[in-house]
Amino acid sequence: MTIDLDIQHACAAENLPSTAELQCWVETALGHYNKDFELTIRIVAIAESQALNHQYREKNKPTNVLSFPFEVPEGIELNLLGDLVVCADVVAKEAQEQHKKLNHHWAHMVIHGCLHLLGFDHIDDNEATEMEALETRLLKELDISDPYLINE
Repeated sequence: MTIDLDIQHACAAENLPSTAELQCWVETALGHYNKDFELTIRIVAIAESQALNHQYREKNKPTNVLSFPFEVPEGIELNLLGDLVVCADVVAKEAQEQHKKLNHHWAHMVIHGCLHLLGFDHIDDNEATEMEALETRLLKELDISDPYLINE
């Protein structure tokens, strides 16, 4: 199994995860599928996150992670999974508000985004329960506690 990860830094945020950390989190999310994948993680500022969220989700605000799955044309074999766009400022703000370690929240967002690329979603309660349970299990492999527990 090979996971080719392209990382694009499109912002000047501080305390960004290292390439090795991003690779580790992607491998944690995708490694159980025992196949080759290619994907891009683009780390952006608020303006780009908000523009993309508005254009593709009709929500005029920045968001933590956007997933853009690649739709392989029929009859063509590619390992291209898609793109993740992560807003560094939103992830940092959420981590602080939720009293989480910054790298733990980054790990969660990367794993969450990868699961979206694989087709997981949280539109209805059953899907949300399944996806959250998988995220929690994968994060536990990294010794990261359940991100859905309320920290006060």
